[in-house]
Amino acid sequence: MLADLGIVQPGFFCLAVLLLNLTPGPDTAFVVAQSVAHGRRAGLMSVFGISTGCIAHTFALALGLSALVAASAGAFTVIKVAGAAYLVFLGTRMLVATSTKGPSDVATRAVSKARSIAPPAGRRIFVQGLLTNLLNPKVVLFFLSFLPQFVSSASASKPYAFLVLGVMLVVLSTIHNGAIAWLAGGITHRIHGVPRVRTWLERSVGAAFIALGVRLVLVER
Repeated sequence: MLADLGIVQPGFFCLAVLLLNLTPGPDTAFVVAQSVAHGRRAGLMSVFGISTGCIAHTFALALGLSALVAASAGAFTVIKVAGAAYLVFLGTRMLVATSTKGPSDVATRAVSKARSIAPPAGRRIFVQGLLTNLLNPKVVLFFLSFLPQFVSSASASKPYAFLVLGVMLVVLSTIHNGAIAWLAGGITHRIHGVPRVRTWLERSVGAAFIALGVRLVLVER
């Protein structure tokens, strides 16, 4: 079936996706931040949001929209600036939250949210994960440059091939990010009795978000 669509080297594609997932980026940082701050359920909600964003990128590639964004300097700049601003906003909010509340308050809030996250909070984290992925122009360029390498230039079904590869990528990435969320979420239960450690973890992740936002501004087409 894959060969009929013109997909080449599917095994190498899966290996490449797994290796690329090991490279830290805004998506990984967001999953770790939500998992450590609010527990495993919040981490998984962020994973689902990011995976939904990848699905959207897949359809954009199949429909040719990614190529239009990459070719348009204006559209690319708008997405880049919006994505950078959003990452800086998330990082700043984390830093402000840890500085305006005492360590004991931070720990208490973390434990309660880790045990039971209300549906609105879950939806909010999902949307944040989605926006973190959609507003990253590097992801647009990644889909545009990476997936076509595994589709034959002679394929008459390129849109369908891109969709199949996108699904494979989403499945592998969701498993990887889900494992990160599960492991990082376990930290919440281990450090809830040590609020100072937890506070510095959140501050470190917040600073990392700001750094990633600044780095994103420097990305060129």
